[in-house]
Amino acid sequence: MSEPRDLEQSQSSNDDRSSKRFVSDLWNTATSRFKDFNPLANIRQTVFNWFSVSEERLAEILTTVRQELPTTEALLLGKPQAGKSSIVRGLTGVSAEIIGQGFRPHTQNTERYAYPSDDLPLLIFTDTVGLGDTRRATDELIAELIGDLQEKTHRARVFVLTVKINDFATDSLRQIAEQLRQKYPEIPCLLAVTCLHELYPPNIDDHPEYPPNLKEIDRAFNAIQQNFSGLFDRAVLLDFTLEEDGYTPIFYGLEALRDHLAELLPEAESRAIYELLEDDAGEQLGNLYRDVGRRYILAFSVIAATLAAVPLPFATMPVLTALQVSMVGVLGQLYGQVLSPAQAGGIASAIAGGFFAQTIGRELIKIIPGLGSAIAASWAAAYTWALGEGACVYFGDLMGGKKPNPEKIKAAMKEAFESAKKRFKGH
Repeated sequence: MSEPRDLEQSQSSNDDRSSKRFVSDLWNTATSRFKDFNPLANIRQTVFNWFSVSEERLAEILTTVRQELPTTEALLLGKPQAGKSSIVRGLTGVSAEIIGQGFRPHTQNTERYAYPSDDLPLLIFTDTVGLGDTRRATDELIAELIGDLQEKTHRARVFVLTVKINDFATDSLRQIAEQLRQKYPEIPCLLAVTCLHELYPPNIDDHPEYPPNLKEIDRAFNAIQQNFSGLFDRAVLLDFTLEEDGYTPIFYGLEALRDHLAELLPEAESRAIYELLEDDAGEQLGNLYRDVGRRYILAFSVIAATLAAVPLPFATMPVLTALQVSMVGVLGQLYGQVLSPAQAGGIASAIAGGFFAQTIGRELIKIIPGLGSAIAASWAAAYTWALGEGACVYFGDLMGGKKPNPEKIKAAMKEAFESAKKRFKGH
């Protein structure tokens, strides 16, 4: 009688073990499948794949993106030392040294500077070189400018006539303005009168409240406007100086310049300029790499916010990848590191992987199903800003002869991301 009971107990024990094995196998299978479908489990590899775009594909994306950018081309017309480069510095916030290095020959008599990069420009400045030297140079310059302007482009264009407050020998400039105005009446023109401090009375050693209420300034400003009558749409007084000149603020009249440009440009381009200048642009600029780097980061963040809200003919994530790889390359150049797109992509993925997995994986869960279509403009701008801050830490460590610290980079990105989300909220 005991044998059946023993057999029954043995069978029951085997059934229990079998059930446990079944439950265990089921749990392991479910866990494994959950991990396969869980975006956080593979998020690091996903980020590496995003930034591993081929150079050919990157070039293709950037070509398409450029067609969507609210790019403004400012043609700077003025004699040497009239303050044209200072206007570029005021609108971009980039240091004088970088502005000087950034201009490249465009034609025989013009140079061109694209900000924040040649691949993705929000602002393009075409500067006249040697204006007023000879009659022949003036004729050549007019022909070159007309040739440039005949090329079809989607960019918004604006002429900026730059005249020093105490310079009345402007016949060559007026000749150019007359011919361009006659040929292209649809392109708006801003008359920028500069170097105001050169007419300040001896008892004034700093900028007065803007606009300056000084008879010397008023008299000269009225005379210049009369001399260029009918050739401009708006006129503005500016005095953009260097830190060592001792005037405060350095960019005196910057807000007026911004507002006048906004009145002359289409809405999208106007909004981009406002966003570029809204972050303490009028304050004194430091010479630290991080301060200058943030000006570039801001520009790329504005681009990301703009494009994330535009329905492009391809997924948003490749677009953001292209923007961010370009940004890392530009920041690398700032810190003395010349990078290929592949190298920039590798650095971006190395910086971004851990940050994505540990800081904003929660955000990614919301966007994985659409792989980009659900990314809000504010999120795109905030993440671009955070990646730029991380890149500055990375390149800063390399410049100082240190090995980049992943934890320091991640902490900088997390802090930057949270603050940038608030800043770009509503974009």
